Amino acid sequence: MTTNFPKKQLLDTDMSAQELPMPNELLNDHQRALDEQTPDMSNDEFDELVDDDIVDDEDEYEDSEGSVVVAGQAVPVVIDVTHTVIEDEAGLRIDKLASKVFADFSRAQLQGWITDGSLLYNGTVQKPKIRVKAGDVLHLSTTLQQHSEDQPENIDIEVVYEDDDVLVINKPVGMVVHPGAGNQTGTLVNALLYHYPQQHHLPRAGLVHRIDKDTSGLLLIGKTKPAQMALMEQLKDKSVYRHYQCVVAGDAASLLRHRRIDAPIGRHRNQRTKMTVMTAGREAVTHLLNVTPLNDNYCLLDVGLETGRTHQIRVHLSHITYPIVGDRVYGGRRQLRAGLTEAQRQAINNFPRQALHAYTLGFVHPTTGEDIEVTTPIPEDMQQLMAVLSEGYDE
Repeated sequence: MTTNFPKKQLLDTDMSAQELPMPNELLNDHQRALDEQTPDMSNDEFDELVDDDIVDDEDEYEDSEGSVVVAGQAVPVVIDVTHTVIEDEAGLRIDKLASKVFADFSRAQLQGWITDGSLLYNGTVQKPKIRVKAGDVLHLSTTLQQHSEDQPENIDIEVVYEDDDVLVINKPVGMVVHPGAGNQTGTLVNALLYHYPQQHHLPRAGLVHRIDKDTSGLLLIGKTKPAQMALMEQLKDKSVYRHYQCVVAGDAASLLRHRRIDAPIGRHRNQRTKMTVMTAGREAVTHLLNVTPLNDNYCLLDVGLETGRTHQIRVHLSHITYPIVGDRVYGGRRQLRAGLTEAQRQAINNFPRQALHAYTLGFVHPTTGEDIEVTTPIPEDMQQLMAVLSEGYDE
């Protein structure tokens, strides 16, 4: 089954993380230079950059309108380590050896420290390309700001794209993105801090946006402060695009009449963990890019966002009366349509989460300027649901 999507569907986003601190007096020139490229901002300003189109209801991390924020304070961390070159390492360039022996830091960080004198070779500043000899000494001395008090945990993560500046993770169903009230451990942030210890020095461990606990799919992460901030700005100016796939209760003809859903979304007045379409809400626009019938009353949708609001896709599809299968918050009994076999009815009733997957992520690389697009297939549970719903259906 194929789906088509335009190269760059536009998104709008907000963002959330801790306050970025002013440079500490102990920070070296390289750290100061990074901070000049990515100026400090308040929690509220940082929050305005966080994408909140799909937020975990149980996360207790709401946008500035709801405003429960769980954030650690930035703490200066002194780095002072020495390495003596062994025979097997002789002949390597300084920067290559540094990447090998100081593996907790990115290559971009280490190259900056070689240039500014934080990483010395035999007590002197040298060019990164100088080749080392056995007995030579590398000494790294600097101070970083550690933003996270969250603890690293050895949790498997699926990396689908990685370079020196950017990481893209395929988040599984059931994993909370970052710690919050009731979810202090077992989150993606805890996993990131174990596999990438240098992320401790970035707000929210480098996260650029977030998706709901029970939504699967791609998450974008910056590995350096300039990269994280640049990607957040891209979310704000709509040069990042993400596409979602979801299984909905609705026939193709009806869904095709709603190719563009334009309905403002705000927080429900009585149920604070829910969002709803309301006149006083924030602008919200969703595009149905492709509609693939699974049977007469259920379809696979390819969805793009023009804006990014909390639970936007789920709220909009429920609003037009075609909810996502498995969505207990916004779906209800409308998930069950006429003409279902017993097996199909059980598959819908037993599906344990909203059948929603963030499958495509596109962005401009913050360092090279290259257009990057990453995709990940529909997860197995959604494939099985689609197979049951389409059984015996001949379009």
